[in-house]
Amino acid sequence: MSQPTRKPPGKPANEPASQPALRDRFWETVPLDGMTRGEWEALCDGCALCCLIKLEDEDSGEIAYTDISCRLLDCGTCRCGNYPLRSQLVEGCLVLTPESLPEIAPWLPGTCAYRRLHEGRQLPDWHPLVSGDPEGPHRAGVSLMGAMVPEYEVDEDDYGDRVIEGVL
Repeated sequence: MSQPTRKPPGKPANEPASQPALRDRFWETVPLDGMTRGEWEALCDGCALCCLIKLEDEDSGEIAYTDISCRLLDCGTCRCGNYPLRSQLVEGCLVLTPESLPEIAPWLPGTCAYRRLHEGRQLPDWHPLVSGDPEGPHRAGVSLMGAMVPEYEVDEDDYGDRVIEGVL
């Protein structure tokens, strides 16, 4: 097995959508590319798994998650410390859009609303849009809230030792 190479984290956990009105159950009727910005942002469940550093095996293409978060992520809240400027502050930070989703989807966890809708699947019952509970992903054990370490605390040579199993 060859040495894994670091891949940039995906879209960081977003801040709450600023638009007050979302169409009722919009994720069931509106295509991803037809959503308003507020609807698009509301799809994020706040698990922050997209903000983890992932490693790709150069031979097999297999993607492995680490417990290492982007340097901007608050590991205790699963929120980005500077969401509006993240792509300027973090080299390789990917801004998820309907156009970029097909390429980025394999790097997102299987629980991610963007990936699920892109793949034609429904949102899980614990998703905040379905349950009304913003803590749903944390209660369901989908996030790593409090169990991540920021990238500035880990030497890049040690990333391979931080691979975690069972990321959905």
